[in-house]
Amino acid sequence: MNHPLGTETAPPAPRLSTLVLLTALSVLTLNMFLPSLAQIAEVFDADYALVNLAIGGYLAVVAVMQIVIGPLSDRFGRRPVMFGALAIYIIASMGCLLANDIVTFLVFRMLQATVTAGWILSLAVIRDTSPQHEAASRIGYLTMAMAVAPMLGPMVGGVLDETFGWRSTFVFYVLGGIAMLCLSTLDLRETNRTPSRTFTEQIRTYPDLLRARRFWGYALCMAFSTGAFYAFLAGAPLVADAVLDLSPALLGVCLGSITAGFMVGSFLSGRFSGRGSPTGLIVLGRLSACIGPTAGLVAYALGFMNAPVLFAGAILVGLGNGLTMPGCNAGTLSVRPDLAGSAAGLSGALTITAGAILSSITGLVTTPENGPAALFGMMLFCGGMGMLAILYVRGLDRMESPASAAS
Repeated sequence: MNHPLGTETAPPAPRLSTLVLLTALSVLTLNMFLPSLAQIAEVFDADYALVNLAIGGYLAVVAVMQIVIGPLSDRFGRRPVMFGALAIYIIASMGCLLANDIVTFLVFRMLQATVTAGWILSLAVIRDTSPQHEAASRIGYLTMAMAVAPMLGPMVGGVLDETFGWRSTFVFYVLGGIAMLCLSTLDLRETNRTPSRTFTEQIRTYPDLLRARRFWGYALCMAFSTGAFYAFLAGAPLVADAVLDLSPALLGVCLGSITAGFMVGSFLSGRFSGRGSPTGLIVLGRLSACIGPTAGLVAYALGFMNAPVLFAGAILVGLGNGLTMPGCNAGTLSVRPDLAGSAAGLSGALTITAGAILSSITGLVTTPENGPAALFGMMLFCGGMGMLAILYVRGLDRMESPASAAS
């Protein structure tokens, strides 16, 4: 199949701001209502562990949705799938808003996972309308929304809860979904110019994607990069409390430091992608992500473990991830541009699954006695595996001719 991006037939690109807002809504839906969890449990007279399914169960459904939404957009187009996902999201948000029991609330909460189309299809749209080096730059700016939204979401959600009650957050979701549906109607034209005629035809092309070594190299690099972030979130609170005796405020700064690094790295990726090798910034990112925890391990071995060491290690890992993720996303989508939606969904599901596994392992191996060593060790493992994955891609680039590399 021919590459869909010819200079005469390049599909119209929506405003980057539209894609940023779609991405931000998908992220805010995960965490904006977190300050209200305890109140929701109290209102519905439900066990807190059951209410927590609104997070853990939701993430599981998001992983499934990513696998489903991407292929649907390859078959039917980005525009109708986005519209359908937003319509379901609006209905689901209204269901959460009006729920009178925990079961009804959780059922509609799971349906809210369709909003992940905002992120997955934004990636596919960028790849539909941009060559790989430009796609990496645009994705770099897009991923900044994934850094800012998690920081601002709980703050805004907390203010809404305190001022108007927990249901006000779901009013925000309803209005946000309606606003994005209207904006998409005006700005998001169809960008998939090569949809499959039937699902049977599309399914026959999947083995080409699954057998693509370059796809798995990029996807695994992305999965392990994100795994380092989840490992940090799983282990840092124990280290901060049991080893460093940090206050809750300083712990918040610590947890935010990795996100701050990610924002800087994403900005640099958006600014400098396209200059030099497509994998050059990714390798630099992996170096940063390895240097941070290595320095932390050395400092711990020398008896210099303190809050600045933890912050610095986290910032370098976040910076490395910000440099890594845009290029890896663009790389996975470029292996088979006609299957960009499927590639985005599969790599996204792999990333979420890897993050869940690696955070669980970190929680199991980290103790008050070995906290810093276990935390930095897990982060270094993830950084090293990501480096091996991208070096594998670079090896493929050197071995294959430009023609075979683009096939």
